[in-house]
Amino acid sequence: MVGALGAGETLVGRSHECDNPSWVRQLPSCSQPAFDISVSSGEIDAEVRRRLHAGEPLYHIDMELIRTLQPDLVITQSHCDVCAVTPADLQRGNCALAARQLSLSAATIKEIFQGIAQVAEALGVPERAHSVIELERRRLEIVRQRTVRLRRPTVVLLEWTDPFFAMGNWGPELVEIANGEPLLGNAGEFSTAIPAERLRDADPDFIIVAPCGFNLERAEREQAVLERHPWWRDLRAVRNGNVVFADGNLFFNRSGMTIAPSAEILAEILHGIPFGAPTEDLHWRRIAPSLVNHA
Repeated sequence: MVGALGAGETLVGRSHECDNPSWVRQLPSCSQPAFDISVSSGEIDAEVRRRLHAGEPLYHIDMELIRTLQPDLVITQSHCDVCAVTPADLQRGNCALAARQLSLSAATIKEIFQGIAQVAEALGVPERAHSVIELERRRLEIVRQRTVRLRRPTVVLLEWTDPFFAMGNWGPELVEIANGEPLLGNAGEFSTAIPAERLRDADPDFIIVAPCGFNLERAEREQAVLERHPWWRDLRAVRNGNVVFADGNLFFNRSGMTIAPSAEILAEILHGIPFGAPTEDLHWRRIAPSLVNHA
């Protein structure tokens, strides 16, 4: 958001998850996960739940580095206790910063746009917010217009695989913009764990797997997790080759400047309509039926 508002030169630090646009990786990272995130999705879920129950941190904050950088403004998020650094993480680090703190929270596309306006206000450039927001709205409307007359397939967006989490928040809104019918997840509500049988019973036309915090390569490792369910190969999406892994970390999990590209990716997946250069194999990949429809 800071970069889109033309204030990228004001950035002095970032979280370990900040990587868009790519040049921000050159900035010093002020946080890191508090545990090993290279383990399986089931082990990650269990450790997150244990730490939340025990009141232990999910992230370590380098408070000394932040003090050295002397920021005027620190931006965090308060929507999810798990997915990114929160104000509570700063408090846990005995933060005594003189910097102003802005905490964003968004469950809908409208609230994402409100967040852009909040950041612009905090940066002292409130007049820039309107043009940035309107550009994103136009991109989303173009997706809607190009797909509205096409067949509307049913879609399940999965934000986690062990256990299954049906994607909520703005995810179902993006599916609808791309003329899909979202199942299981609810727009404007938190993503929630669901019994595996609910996916079986929904039997959607498309299953899009975009685990929170996983890039495309890491997401694809979840194929074995999905295939261990005895009914998996009988699903309509599996039989028809409409199971897709996507880069959730860069696109579907972020309440920021990638929601319009996410809608464009969905239109490409559901209807074969690219917006510019095709993104298949770059940001998403389909499982071939021959690999999943096995005996």
